Amino acid sequence: MKFSLRVGLAVLVSVFFPLILVAGPCTPGQKAAASADGGAAKAATQADDPSAKHGFDISNLDTSVPACTNFYQFAVGGWMAKNPIPPAFPSWGSFNLLADHNQDILREILDEAAKDRSAKEGSIVRKIGDYYSSCLNTDAIEADGIKPLLPELKRIEAISDRASLLAEAAHLHELGVGAFFRFGSGQDFKNSSEVIGEAGQGGTGLPDRDYYTATDEKSKQTREAYLKHVTNMFVLLGDDAAKAAEEARTVMDIETKLAEASLTRVERRDPDANYHRMTVAEVKALTPDISWDTYLHDSGFPAGSAINVEQPKFFQALDQMMGAVSLADWKTYLRWHLIHAVASSLSSKFVEEDFDFFDRTLTGAKEMLPRWKTCVRNTDRQLGEALGQKYVQRAFPPEAKARALKMVHNLIEALREDLATLPWMGPATRKQALAKLDAITIKIGYTDKWRDYSAYHVARGPYLENVFRGRIFATKLRIAEVGKPVDRTRWGMTPPTVNAYYNPSMNEIVFPAGILQPPFYDPSADDAINYGGIGAVIGHEMTHGFDDQGAKFDAHGNLQNWWSPEDLKNFQERAECVRQQFDNFVVESDLHENGKLVLGESIADLGGLTIAHAAFEKTEEAKHPDQKIDGFTPEQRFFLAWAQGWAGNIRPEFARLLVKTNPHPLGKFRTNGSVSNMQSFADAYSCKAGDPMVRPPEVRCRIW
Repeated sequence: MKFSLRVGLAVLVSVFFPLILVAGPCTPGQKAAASADGGAAKAATQADDPSAKHGFDISNLDTSVPACTNFYQFAVGGWMAKNPIPPAFPSWGSFNLLADHNQDILREILDEAAKDRSAKEGSIVRKIGDYYSSCLNTDAIEADGIKPLLPELKRIEAISDRASLLAEAAHLHELGVGAFFRFGSGQDFKNSSEVIGEAGQGGTGLPDRDYYTATDEKSKQTREAYLKHVTNMFVLLGDDAAKAAEEARTVMDIETKLAEASLTRVERRDPDANYHRMTVAEVKALTPDISWDTYLHDSGFPAGSAINVEQPKFFQALDQMMGAVSLADWKTYLRWHLIHAVASSLSSKFVEEDFDFFDRTLTGAKEMLPRWKTCVRNTDRQLGEALGQKYVQRAFPPEAKARALKMVHNLIEALREDLATLPWMGPATRKQALAKLDAITIKIGYTDKWRDYSAYHVARGPYLENVFRGRIFATKLRIAEVGKPVDRTRWGMTPPTVNAYYNPSMNEIVFPAGILQPPFYDPSADDAINYGGIGAVIGHEMTHGFDDQGAKFDAHGNLQNWWSPEDLKNFQERAECVRQQFDNFVVESDLHENGKLVLGESIADLGGLTIAHAAFEKTEEAKHPDQKIDGFTPEQRFFLAWAQGWAGNIRPEFARLLVKTNPHPLGKFRTNGSVSNMQSFADAYSCKAGDPMVRPPEVRCRIW
């Protein structure tokens, strides 16, 4: 489980909390998004030109709206008007601009590596250059068609019984094909020093189980579009239209049954409800019709190791389906999931069909990304710490790491003072909370122990073979961790990533080099800008250790209650205040934010901004409240920096998708939701009782 600042379409199912929201989905393609490239160039200029103006750009404001009426519109309304969403994106915001700038740096690195034919076989430069080149070689990809996929299709067709069905499942899981269920490894929730197996619900193609079960008209339309998409994919594989339509219905029937047996996203937020450690014998007794001996053997799972079966009822339902669904239907289902998992790595007709549903229909994106962006992103995914070594050499000098670390320590001190004085927390719980804070591990920029990719063979082509070998390499690494000491040097994000996270099992806060850049962190900007920007990010991740999920883990990363009954009741009452506020935010017509789904992130936003403000108050700049820059006091600039991080435009299709699936609220609600609870914001902008951005004291939320 990780809590992150930002999550895109790929929802992290393990206990891991990222921070942010939305750079858009991963879409391959050939067409350039001119406005996107222009935004990246602007970001690069601001980041690289020492004479460029640092801090908040006042042209981003919309002064026609008072700050006390709608602070988000006041702070970034000008930015929104100047930055329409590029056709290739479902949303466009501050994170996209920085990610685009980082992609430009990565492109330079990869272009150089691809041209360097003198690089030694097996070297980092050779691997990243060969991978990138194979991805860019669309002529070869077009010529190959589905040829690289034929061996896998033959394997599926050769399935003859239940054992060979599970053997094929193990093989497909190595290839990154999400059929049946998820399987991997992770720290034992209740013994964080031990790595065990993890088995969780999965096996569906739509973004969430509710897409199969919801009865509203929009959901019905989405299911019809999905059926058409699956049909089209089977046709591209060579089946006639009638057969393809029948196969699509078979897939939908199987996936609907799996979805109906799955927990909701809100239910999956509770670590207690998703922890069921079992021996292999107990797993087999739970699901006797699933050939676990075959699956585990073919997965390379160490004998005698335990498994956390996250959702036992799902596996019991799957067990019943094993006998009820024919082998022929299972083969159809596996053929779909194979093509679904690799469509973006095949020829253009597969890429375009995949884009048409998962991007155009679900997110509202209008066109595909240029191919080079797809290839940069995929290289980062599969060779992230190899490429990352080159990235940090260019974009993150040691002095930047030192400055960021100093700010983290300042924020930790602010949270320590807050915990020491909370009026609603008793002495016993306070002692445990402070012990947990003192035990937090801080990771800044990049790992101290780079991943060894020597076992990952990369060639100039075919591209799909590189993709498969990379997925097999990553899967084997995770399974190999079972039964071994926890590697506390491992990172869950690559260095160029514009994001951050808190991992409760590690009790660590992690800030990749990619986010430690303008506009979030700029050593040339004033303290108000940095504390309202990256300071709030740091505070957000620290507060995740004490939100409604993180607070269930102790200083050592174990799932254990360290709260007194009274203090836990006090905490839950304060969390309920946040939940109710976000339930009332209207996205469109009758669609509201789901307060239970976004509760952890909303607690972290409010707590993080509060802690960042407390740390800022101790800076020299804060001691001179009348020294204005661009007409704004330090206090006002602090809150402007908070809002600018969430500046963005979003397509309505993507907003609907996120509200249903993402544990992070939309940016405008993250901004206004936090500041409307803070008296310091009201004081900074001279807001009065009754203003929309000033909640009455009796409904104001405050936890940390």
